[in-house]
Amino acid sequence: MCRFASFLAIGFLMPIVLMAQEATPQKEVWKSLFDGKTLEGWKSSPFVGEGKVFVRGGLIVMEKGEKLTGVTFTKGDFPKRDYEVEIVARKLEGNDFFATTTFPVGDQFASLVVGGWGGTLVGISSVNGADASENGFSKNKEFEARKWYTIKVRVGQKRIQTQIDKEQFHDLDTSDARLSVRFEVQPSRPFGVSTYDTLGEIQSVRVRPLNEKEKKILATPDKVD
Repeated sequence: MCRFASFLAIGFLMPIVLMAQEATPQKEVWKSLFDGKTLEGWKSSPFVGEGKVFVRGGLIVMEKGEKLTGVTFTKGDFPKRDYEVEIVARKLEGNDFFATTTFPVGDQFASLVVGGWGGTLVGISSVNGADASENGFSKNKEFEARKWYTIKVRVGQKRIQTQIDKEQFHDLDTSDARLSVRFEVQPSRPFGVSTYDTLGEIQSVRVRPLNEKEKKILATPDKVD
């Protein structure tokens, strides 16, 4: 009888345990790409006339160049889809983009422009051959000097989502889109962060895989609430 009662108890508890496991949200597992001390895993992006890039006070400093300055990830293990990358960055001086992020989308690449075209434009470059100022997917935002901004890009099977702090900027259907980067930014590939005529700093860079719910949402071409 005791053994039978134990079987009954186990049979009763197992569905509850499984339901509890299903109800528990997956923990976000982040991987830091910057150790806060060195440029290990990074290189100065080989732009024309780029400024100096170095680590100071736990920050990556990207000095003003003639035009572009930036850092490119070199380890070769950056994901291509089903990931979220987060960059915490700020500008110290200048009136153009300070944390434009170039990232892979499968076998293609795109850039999230942060503060371009005079300092306020946020857009994806390029979509079907049109850059961020021309493709109709851009918005405007004022960026304060010396204020830290948290920039996030999510790349799924059929969509890209972008966010700055708590504000979402894009939920772009990429299932039939042709994505590319401007010629000048190609040295940022496969993943990199760059400035244009602006002194910028990066506090942290980290990446994580999407959880199953996020994968499902970003695998559909239409926006899902």
